Order: sequence, then C-alpha cells, then structure tokens
Amino acid sequence: MELKDLSSNWKRLQDKLKKAQASNPPKRKASEEIPQPVRNSGKCQRKGSKPPKPVLGVKKSTTKSQSMGLGTSKPVDTAPSASLALWAEDNDISARDLAAAYGSSLKSTSIPPTKVTAESINTGLSEDVEAGKYIAIDCEMVGVGPHPDDDSALARVSLVNYHGEQLYDSFVLPKEAVTDYRTHVSGITPQLLRGARPLKEVQKDVAGLMQGRILVGHSIRNDLEAMMLGHPRRDIRDTSRYPGFRALARGRTPALKKLAKEVLGVEIQGGEHSSVEDARATMLLFRREKEGFEREHVKRWGTGRKVEGSAKDDGSIPTKRGKKKRKR
Repeated sequence: MELKDLSSNWKRLQDKLKKAQASNPPKRKASEEIPQPVRNSGKCQRKGSKPPKPVLGVKKSTTKSQSMGLGTSKPVDTAPSASLALWAEDNDISARDLAAAYGSSLKSTSIPPTKVTAESINTGLSEDVEAGKYIAIDCEMVGVGPHPDDDSALARVSLVNYHGEQLYDSFVLPKEAVTDYRTHVSGITPQLLRGARPLKEVQKDVAGLMQGRILVGHSIRNDLEAMMLGHPRRDIRDTSRYPGFRALARGRTPALKKLAKEVLGVEIQGGEHSSVEDARATMLLFRREKEGFEREHVKRWGTGRKVEGSAKDDGSIPTKRGKKKRKR
C-alpha cells in the first residue's frame, strides 16, 4: 500500500473516532464531583457526610430475620384480654383492629364507649347494667386457719352478663382469720379487705342475681361452696366439665388459663388474678361452644322435666358449712 493511501485511511478513522466521542462523552472519574458511597460500620453513606444519629427511645430488635426460611423470628405475644375479645366478638371485628381503632393495647381491659370496661372494683351491684338470661361468676380466695394451703375462704366475687358487662363486684370479709392472702395470685391485700362487705350482704346480692338465671362458671361448685349458696344444677353451665374442653386436657379438668389461651387465643392470669376478667373469659368460652353446651344439657336433663337431685329435690347443689378446700 502506498503512503498516500495509508494517510487517507488514517484520516477517515480519525473522523469516525471524533464523531463517536461527540455522541458518547467520556465518563467522569469516580473521584470527581460525584460523591460515592463508602462503607462505614455496615452502613452506606455519602463521602464526607456525617454518620446518622441514633433514634432515641427505640430499641433494636435482638432477633434477626432470615431469608429463604433459614432461622425463625422470636414469637410475639399477640393474645388479647378477655374484655377486648368479648367486645370484638359482639361487634364482628378483630381484637387487633379494635385496639388499633382506640389506640389501646391488646391487653387493655377498657374500651371507652362501652360498658365492657376495666373492673369497677368493690362497687357492689351495677344498677345500670341489665343481667339478662346468662350470667358468669368468678371468685378469689384467701388461705385461712393453720393450714392456709388447703383451707380457703371467699375474699372477692364478681359477676358479668352475657356481653361481659360487670353486674357485681365486691370484696368479702372472711369470718376466719386470714393467714395467707395469696396476693401474688388473688390480688387480695389486707388494705383491700378493710372495705370488704360482710358475707351475708354479699350472699343476698349474689343470690338475687342468680335467681331464675343460667349460671356460667369454671369449677363452679367451688365458688358456690365458698359463698354457701346453692343453684339448680339444670341451670348451671360449667366450662370445666364440658366434654369438648376436657378433651384438651386428656379427660382431666382443664385450667381456665389453658382454655382461654388455646380456645380463645386470650391471655388471662398473667400475674395477680382478676375475678372480673376471669368471669369474662368463662362467659366467652361458653358463648363459643353454646350449642354444644345445650346439647349436653338436653342429654342429661331432657327438655323441661323436673330434676330430682341427689341431695335436694330442686336439683340444687347442696351448701357445705365449714372450711373450703383451696380452689385449683
């Protein structure tokens, strides 16, 4: 090839390179003008910027989430209170949505626009609440006498209606000397019993509420014996004796706390017991299996026939005068 041909080809190549550079400008170096992310303690920051300040009041989770199913996160307790669960069920809304709507915790026992509120302690009869056909009862006991682990006396009684509204709550002054208040479980203290009502007054109030109604409870015989009251057996619905619930305890008597957690997804008795909350949980258990309870009732008692109890002609549970065994 001659020199003049080589020169002309070179010129054409130069022209092509200039046109290519004009249409595609060269990239700037990473160090010029454009800040680049740098690694600093695992965080991506702009070069020369200050590290972010930590957010005050927010604790970091100690549990790391794993991808691809490797590892599990720590479970979060999302069980609502019995009060919240009752109100949510009555209004066809989830307990979580209800708590969020009122800005309260799932453990809250109070919803402002309703009568399902945190218990009004030791207020006696609630005059503005209608009892209805079904009422639930729960009691708290204290230890008495020289063997307080075995001998119990009534110290508090609470009743709620079908919707969990508080009908009655009162501390009860034991006749025997209290030797163990069982405060860590019962919530009863010497100071609280200073304002307690005499047993006779409580018996009269509770008997009036129970008259002609279906009584719901858990191991209800213990509560009736503690109050020295009877009630027709055909008018009792005991959640500790319902076959469907006993199956969860392999035929044994199931604990109320276990039933509330496994059947309702409700948290109760996390520390000191509340007889109002326990009564609400018991009523909610009955409501959940109401048809089953009534089928069992018909199997045992039939429909409308007179019950002939083993101890009393009216079929009521006989009262026992004396010291009570500790409620389990």
